[in-house]
Amino acid sequence: MKKLSFMILALFWGTIAFAQADQVSSEKKAVDQYGNKVEVQDVFASDRDGILVFESKNKDYKFWFDSRVQVDFANYFGEQKWADNIGDGASLRRARFAVKAQITPQWYGEVDMELANGSFELKDAVVRYTGLKNWQFTVGNMKPDFSISRNTSSRYLEFMERPMVVNAFAPSRHLGIFAKYAGKYFFAGASILFQEIEGQETRDFVEKNNKDYGMDEGVSYVGKLVVRPINELDYGIHIGGALMFDTPKTSDETGVYSTTRFSTRNSTNINRKKYVDTDDIKNIDHDLIGTVELAGHYNGLRVETAWISDWTYMKKITNITKPYHFYGWYIEGGYLLFGGKQTYDNGGAKFNRARNGRKWGDVELSLKYEFIDLNDYEGRGVDAIYGGAADLFGAALNFYLGKNVKIALNYQYVNNDRYANGKGKLYVGLDANGLPTKDYTQVVAGAGDAGVNYHMLSGRFQIAF
Repeated sequence: MKKLSFMILALFWGTIAFAQADQVSSEKKAVDQYGNKVEVQDVFASDRDGILVFESKNKDYKFWFDSRVQVDFANYFGEQKWADNIGDGASLRRARFAVKAQITPQWYGEVDMELANGSFELKDAVVRYTGLKNWQFTVGNMKPDFSISRNTSSRYLEFMERPMVVNAFAPSRHLGIFAKYAGKYFFAGASILFQEIEGQETRDFVEKNNKDYGMDEGVSYVGKLVVRPINELDYGIHIGGALMFDTPKTSDETGVYSTTRFSTRNSTNINRKKYVDTDDIKNIDHDLIGTVELAGHYNGLRVETAWISDWTYMKKITNITKPYHFYGWYIEGGYLLFGGKQTYDNGGAKFNRARNGRKWGDVELSLKYEFIDLNDYEGRGVDAIYGGAADLFGAALNFYLGKNVKIALNYQYVNNDRYANGKGKLYVGLDANGLPTKDYTQVVAGAGDAGVNYHMLSGRFQIAF
């Protein structure tokens, strides 16, 4: 009996030892789900200011999540009695989930998705080579280097929405090829852009226009230069300029080509009305869009201004030789009230997350003025375009609670002109009979302040993790 017990015990321990040895052997000879041999190394998890990061011991591999939630509320008041009603409301402005990975010291990949309000939208999806010092080469879907405001993350904007002129003219995410150089005192970016890839609708437009009409998808070229004569941690100056050569795309509408359209909301997202809107400009050859920008920071102060302009060149068959010209500009600045410091991202030529002045966080006071003009009618006759113009004054209080929570309060007053009728859909004043009219030619001077003017109060709760 003792011998039998000893044999069973020996067999038990032998089985365990064999399993352990086999486990070690398996680790050295690990395979993936397809049976391919793979190298194995330990990955360590860490919390980096609320972001969960997994990194290998030799730091060659890093993987992390990048998510944010923004919940917005808005109230509109003070519009003229004859104006169209403006609905108050709430919105899940952003619900972003991104997966990012530095696969090797030379290769980086990212997928960024938008899930706000129950709709899926693709944001960044890139393959990037980072093997040359100060250089990046990327293919995929992302923002080109054009506008400092457009490229600054929505988490770090001074106001809840970007200025009207940025939303109207500055290119957002496109499928493309991107290259940039980022040194301490000099930044350069170049991009070749194809289609916008946002959701199923834009993709359907591209595929149907290709299949049914044989349309070329269109291409754009973007270049940007930035000089930073002063660039230290707590203070610096940014002087930049960019130019975009843009041809018509097939992602806008089915069966419509050689058109361009510029429109924007009044620096708000919940009010969906686009008062300033050129409508489709048909038979265009190409657009040239340029910007000049100046920005800087000094301890808790941050200032940014930019002028952006478009020249729309028409095809010869139109007999319109002079390009249409639309433009706008903005200036905004903010100051951290409790000793915090503004920060600048050298690699992206844009502003970054502020450093709080207190353990609990900080408070930022910001002011801005912005203007956009989508009219071009002087000397145009029947070829004139009345897209409307608007200017806006704003103030903001941003409460930074820790490093990942932000509460924003915005006040804005907007003044739209008589031509800002949303492609003829919105009232712009009173006619000779005292009745509301959408036709700017019928508005009687001095009768009820031509053009819709109103106030906005809005707030945002934001968390990043």
